[in-house]
Amino acid sequence: MIVTEGIEQKMTGTISVHSRGFGFLNITNDDGSPLSAFVVPPDLNPFLAGDVVEARIEETDDGRYNARDLELVSRSRSVLFGKVTTRRGKLWLKTDDEVANTDWPLFGEASSGDYVLAQVDGSRAKVACVLEEDADIPLERVIARYDLVEGFDDECYDQAEKIAKLPHKLGSRRDLRDLTVITIDAPSTTDLDDAVSVLPADSEGAVRLLVSIADPTAFIEEGTALDEEARAKGTSTYLTDRVLPMLPHLLSSKHLSLVPQKDRCCLTVEMRIDIEGEVRSVDIYESLIRSDRRVSYTELAAWLNHGELSENLEPIEDMLPWLRTVAARLSVARNRRGGVRFAGDDTAYATLDEEGNVTGTKLSSSSEAHLIIERFMVCANEAVASWLYQRGFPGIFRIHPEPDSEKITLLNETARQFGFELGLAGELTPIALAAFDRQISGVAWEPAVRSVFRGILEKARYTPEPGLHLGLGSPCYLHFTSPLRRYADFMVHRLIRAYLRGERTLEPMDAKYSELCEHLNYRAMLANKASSFRRRMLLAEYMSDRVGEEFYARVTRVLPFGLVVQLDRSLIEGLIPLENLADGPWEATTTSAKSDKEEIFLGRGLWVKLVDVEPEEGRVEFQRLND
Repeated sequence: MIVTEGIEQKMTGTISVHSRGFGFLNITNDDGSPLSAFVVPPDLNPFLAGDVVEARIEETDDGRYNARDLELVSRSRSVLFGKVTTRRGKLWLKTDDEVANTDWPLFGEASSGDYVLAQVDGSRAKVACVLEEDADIPLERVIARYDLVEGFDDECYDQAEKIAKLPHKLGSRRDLRDLTVITIDAPSTTDLDDAVSVLPADSEGAVRLLVSIADPTAFIEEGTALDEEARAKGTSTYLTDRVLPMLPHLLSSKHLSLVPQKDRCCLTVEMRIDIEGEVRSVDIYESLIRSDRRVSYTELAAWLNHGELSENLEPIEDMLPWLRTVAARLSVARNRRGGVRFAGDDTAYATLDEEGNVTGTKLSSSSEAHLIIERFMVCANEAVASWLYQRGFPGIFRIHPEPDSEKITLLNETARQFGFELGLAGELTPIALAAFDRQISGVAWEPAVRSVFRGILEKARYTPEPGLHLGLGSPCYLHFTSPLRRYADFMVHRLIRAYLRGERTLEPMDAKYSELCEHLNYRAMLANKASSFRRRMLLAEYMSDRVGEEFYARVTRVLPFGLVVQLDRSLIEGLIPLENLADGPWEATTTSAKSDKEEIFLGRGLWVKLVDVEPEEGRVEFQRLND
């Protein structure tokens, strides 16, 4: 439903809570466009962030929307974090102000001043756990704020222990144990869910790439405790210094992980890739593999870039050139269709010592070895997506839509502020996006440009209906290669196995797939927000010793209340509040902040001084210096 001017309509959306006490009802219109309706503090009191609520939506004279007569439809959040207070002899929970805008009545065993995790019980909260004095309180708050769940209940652990005793049987699976198969990952990775093998070129020059993926659906049946818990979590969440896995470590890091010299049940995608990088045939089947060895990105990169052959790589020396050949062919084919790779060296992370103390910062980086695996996994994901779609079978597809005309205009204007011309006229195609990527590659302010454009472009999302993935330039795409850490991939495995075993009655447009996609999009959003917030917290902790220092930065976002700037060298971001800028008052638009004397656009370089840091809120505040 789309709101019509002057007419009140009942609509359903999700509550978000602002730390200042008000909130918004976030609604998705029938055409996919977002709508946010303001919720006044008194009306927000009974609700929690993430609640699904029905309300009457009214449009105001200035084109904004208000929500009133709110009614709870459903509540997924079950745990609250907060500090215990007492009033008139009764316990109250002072909640996280981005989860609830008021204190909640509390019952159970706790004392004033305790930090607790509490179970939501109607309009009250029940003490579930009093946190120890040495607990990482800020981290616990992040986990609860984003409705994440750490650990599993006893039924899940019992099921995991039973599964861990089951053998990986051949049965009707194709036996690939004599094939040279390797995993390529970081040394710290424990959930090894993808393995690859490449066969030399045939008489026509075509090379066969086999991507074998751990198959948890062979052991975890639909509707069981583990399946329901994995679905509820939606994804594993990575918080820099803690991982919240979708499946218990006993399975994801041990019994199902593709560790060397162990038989493992997999789903294998076998692709024949011609000399131009086109996939000419696809075969998907259940398999039993035995990984020959585990290869690190570092040692593979050393061979790719310098010809250094480690002792670990010697037994697979003959296969390595074919790995490079396939990756090169896929790269050329990818370049022909356009798209862009926005995940690059443009994000700052904190480095930690063994005790978890912040020691410095580093930038995200990808070697040629990372790119090889990325190309292989993208190829497999595309092959599976097309395979399911061509058979008229359901899928959990991944789309990255083209931006609408309003965002096209914004992209043109933003590029111009950085000194580039996009020249878009009505649409942004994958080729046009690739051309812009070529323009910004290597310039000094490339990270800032990428940060801005990533924020403007539409977000990728799950949907039961396939469509364009703009960033990859792919007409049909899904996630298949990480079923130990993403439920979307897990579900795709289940659908593939159903088809391979003769199922033909499933309907692609069944409402249950739409509901699942909406749920997975929401859980992925929460996990991403939690990861990003934790990253900012640790970076703020690092910056806390540098108050008073001066830096050169670029404006990457304009918010109603301030300018977000990114430091040129470290890429750490912080805020310059508009109220602290000289020559005000300042008015913010999407692309600039303007006063009577000056206008500051996106991309503008500024000298700034660090004036305040709040690590627990991930807040870094700068003051603008005279240029």
